[in-house]
Amino acid sequence: MLIGVVKGLHILAVIAWMAGLLYLPRLYAYHSKSPAGSDMDAMFQRMERGLLNIIMTPAAIFVVLLGGTLVSLEGITILAAPWMIAKLLGVSFLVIWHLYLMRARKAFARGERVHTEKFWRMMNETPFLAAIVIVLSVTTKFVL
Repeated sequence: MLIGVVKGLHILAVIAWMAGLLYLPRLYAYHSKSPAGSDMDAMFQRMERGLLNIIMTPAAIFVVLLGGTLVSLEGITILAAPWMIAKLLGVSFLVIWHLYLMRARKAFARGERVHTEKFWRMMNETPFLAAIVIVLSVTTKFVL
């Protein structure tokens, strides 16, 4: 029963984290069009900061902690399975993307518009591509 609860909480944390990873670049796309120092700029900064600090970062931490708990409950040898290596590579990409989005938020807060609206729109779906790899790795375990 414990493993079922941990898996369920892990999945819920993944959903919250993915929602933020998919939504924040869209906010950045809109934010990139607003002039630095404007009321819209301030509103986007509040929204982005809240999304990162209240939802995304805590969810990412729970994903990693609960994932580590699952590994300890399943047995550490699971880490050598090819499907798990693929999953962990996908999760590593998402962590790096999350850190990049945090850095981008700080640039917006400084009034910098490092990337265009088009860039953020193109990058908006990137986390979903990683999610495809992660989910299919887990559900198929590469046995098709």
